[in-house]
Amino acid sequence: MNAPADSQPSARKHTTRVEPQAFVEFDTIIDVRSPAEFALDHLPGAINAPVLSDTERAEVGTLYKQVSPFAARKLGAALVSKNIAHHLQDLFVDRPRTWRPLVYCWRGGQRSGSMAHVLREVGWDAHSISGGYKAWRRYVIEALDKLPLTLRFQVIHGPTGSGKSRLLRALQLQHAQVLDLEALAAHRGSVLGEEPGTAQPSQKMFESMLWDTLRQFNPAQVVFVEGESKKIGQLQVPDMLMECMRRAACLRIDAHRETRIQLLCQEYAHFFQEPAQLADRLQHLHALHGSTQIAEWHQLIHLRDWPTLVGSLLDHHYDAAYHRSSHHNYAQLSQAPTIQITQATEAAFLSAASQLSVAFNSPLITQTE
Repeated sequence: MNAPADSQPSARKHTTRVEPQAFVEFDTIIDVRSPAEFALDHLPGAINAPVLSDTERAEVGTLYKQVSPFAARKLGAALVSKNIAHHLQDLFVDRPRTWRPLVYCWRGGQRSGSMAHVLREVGWDAHSISGGYKAWRRYVIEALDKLPLTLRFQVIHGPTGSGKSRLLRALQLQHAQVLDLEALAAHRGSVLGEEPGTAQPSQKMFESMLWDTLRQFNPAQVVFVEGESKKIGQLQVPDMLMECMRRAACLRIDAHRETRIQLLCQEYAHFFQEPAQLADRLQHLHALHGSTQIAEWHQLIHLRDWPTLVGSLLDHHYDAAYHRSSHHNYAQLSQAPTIQITQATEAAFLSAASQLSVAFNSPLITQTE
């Protein structure tokens, strides 16, 4: 005798939890954690549909500790139900019947379970991540120890102002594989490296974005990357990636001093609009260069003599720091071929990228029209 339909096990119930790396198979990744948790880090492409706001999460936690778990669960259930209803009427109202969402919370527990259950009851094929964000974080850390070993890096070197980042952008325009660590870190990696109006991501977010970039590279093709130090602003480059970069083949950009000054004047234009902020940033170099040198730079700022200021920074700070660190950290730099940059123009960098196309005979790099 057959069991009633309601009592038969549902295949869907047995397949509603997936491993973190399966997120690419879904239409939408839904992070139901609070906005503060989401801002710290989240899966690539995820949207935030919190079932508890930051304030509500704190309120439930306080009730749990000060009154009882039962009282906290009652309040939590009411708040979660209210917020899920809001998302159904707002975020998800236009989703088609065939929509396949993936839901996760901190541990893959009640918050994601509640949202996924309601979505399945509506009729969508909703899944959740087994272990939640914590499982995702473990996966990223493990992957960043393995992925760099599968790739072939070509490290671009050159002193400050030689246009390394610009060359990377030119290579991207010509469809090369480029790992732009400074763009991911939202920092140019020097005392004047802060991007105006842009905060750096958290270390966890930086690593998630880095993993998402590395996983998309073709291991059969070279990956161009700038020769960075271990620290970019407040962020750390993961150890295995740093190790692979430091033992990789190198290229060196050679640019005339005047070209470098022009390039840096273009890049530092936002500081020239805020002289007081520029003076404050240079004050951080006091321990290295002393009061007399700092006073000289402040005077040049007062005079708005930007080319002289930039030239002095190159001569007294940047070039010495570059020569101290680069040859020590990158074993193959001494035998690196050189790319000439003769002008501070986009055309000059597109021409250099074209030279690299010939040198590496890469089908991914084609001359733009």
